[in-house]
Amino acid sequence: MKILHLRLKSKKMSTAKKNDSVKVHYTGKLTDGKVFDSSVGKDPLQFTVGAGQMIAGFDAAVDGMALNDKKTVNIPAAEAYGESNPDLIQQVAKTNLPADMNPKVGDSLVASGPDGRQTRVTVTEVSENEVTIDANHELAGKELVFEIELVEIA
Repeated sequence: MKILHLRLKSKKMSTAKKNDSVKVHYTGKLTDGKVFDSSVGKDPLQFTVGAGQMIAGFDAAVDGMALNDKKTVNIPAAEAYGESNPDLIQQVAKTNLPADMNPKVGDSLVASGPDGRQTRVTVTEVSENEVTIDANHELAGKELVFEIELVEIA
């Protein structure tokens, strides 16, 4: 009788780590459940773990995930788009706007700074003589909830 020795190779579970190129599907929500972005039905999002291409909390959530893992993470504002900066909220006299502009709350405008750099701003208030604009990222100051699925590690 022959004795057959078999070596079983342990299947190492591949996990995402710093400098790996990964692809994920995700859905980003506010804490009230409102979806602000999603890759569902589109190509997955590709980025390099730890390269600073993503908000810090998202990057940290993917680091260590195994291939095909799914998770839901809450990311505080400080690890997302930061806290809202009051210095980025300003009142602008309507006389400084183009004559044909009729701004409304929620409008997205492009403002030019003294150095010529352009910044996207959101109109947050309109009065008879002034418009309040906010240059903070629209998700600044908000806790975010992401559902993440790791679909590829390269």
